[in-house]
Amino acid sequence: MSQRKKAVSASQNKTQRRSQVSLDEDDEDAHFSQITSSQVQRARENYTSDQIDRKVAEVVQFILIKDQKKIPIRRADIGKHVIKEYKAIYTEIMNRVFRKFDQVFGLKLVEIDSKNHIYILINKLEPIHGEPVNMRPGNPKTGLLFVILSVIFMKGGVVKENTVWNTLKKLRVDPGEKHDEFGDVKKVVTDEFVRQKYLEYVKIPHTDPVECEFRWGLRAEKEVSKLKLLDFVGELFDQDPQSWTQQFRDASAAETSSQRS
Repeated sequence: MSQRKKAVSASQNKTQRRSQVSLDEDDEDAHFSQITSSQVQRARENYTSDQIDRKVAEVVQFILIKDQKKIPIRRADIGKHVIKEYKAIYTEIMNRVFRKFDQVFGLKLVEIDSKNHIYILINKLEPIHGEPVNMRPGNPKTGLLFVILSVIFMKGGVVKENTVWNTLKKLRVDPGEKHDEFGDVKKVVTDEFVRQKYLEYVKIPHTDPVECEFRWGLRAEKEVSKLKLLDFVGELFDQDPQSWTQQFRDASAAETSSQRS
């Protein structure tokens, strides 16, 4: 078999595997929508309080492990790998999981996609003041992320990718070169941060050659305080955050909305 045919075959197999995973997830989600109130009642009678407590602990542990890579967690995966035969009381278990994260860990489990039932575990991220923007103890990538989120926010919520790359170059972080701290910078930004839902990276319609743009992702909207991010920018430029009138207004509105929710 020629190299080209092998490549085509490998690509087809990969596509088929992805399709099968998607079908499996759809099947798993379908189970939840088919649960009846009588099934819920029977399940409550069949399982003891201790059994449900153990299942809650298992779900918490599963989410904590998954969250180490900051990858969003699907309800289908929780059901398949942890909940299993307890699906009828999924809602009750998850309500207790939500409370456990809040009361014990000081974290917040948030459903960022109610249609596909996707969760993230959030803890308010804040810039570290007085430190280089590309460094943060334990996670150097956080500073890189804050720079990009800052650029997007200050430019009105959406920027072309060239704007981001040019900003990083000014900070001596070249997306075309391997970085000592971040490795493949472009991959971190367009793949890792996107999968983690910190960024959205989308093609701009009707552009030739194709251009892309960045926006804040769902996780960033939930996790990052825009007011504190504006303080971060103000410190970088030695300027009062309120001097950026529109950004300060937007950040204050976002903070008020976050406190209400």
